[in-house]
Amino acid sequence: CDPKADSTNSLLGGKYTPTILDTVLEAGSVREYTEVDVSKVLFEGYNGIVCAECGGPDPGIGCAGRGVITAIELMKEQGAFDSINPDFIFYDVLGDVVCGGFAMPLRQGICQQVYVIVSP
Repeated sequence: CDPKADSTNSLLGGKYTPTILDTVLEAGSVREYTEVDVSKVLFEGYNGIVCAECGGPDPGIGCAGRGVITAIELMKEQGAFDSINPDFIFYDVLGDVVCGGFAMPLRQGICQQVYVIVSP
């Protein structure tokens, strides 16, 4: 969940992809997210890794955690997790965020384990 939406481009040969939030907003509104076709936001990258970019609000505007919640809800509603049957799901989360929305994968039971990786 990052306004830059650059978490997956190294897996996609440098290509930037449409974000889930931008795609949802193009469909009308966040309340109509179930109308979004997940094939528009899922892309196969290096070694068959399925990638998606959540996106996020412009800096200082809105709640980035809400982007995580919306992305997870969309993927669940559309059955994306079932259809791609991932072994692992990785989230690249901003390091300076204090928002509780990033805990949604835990609260909704999507995650069995969480690893925090930091860099200096």
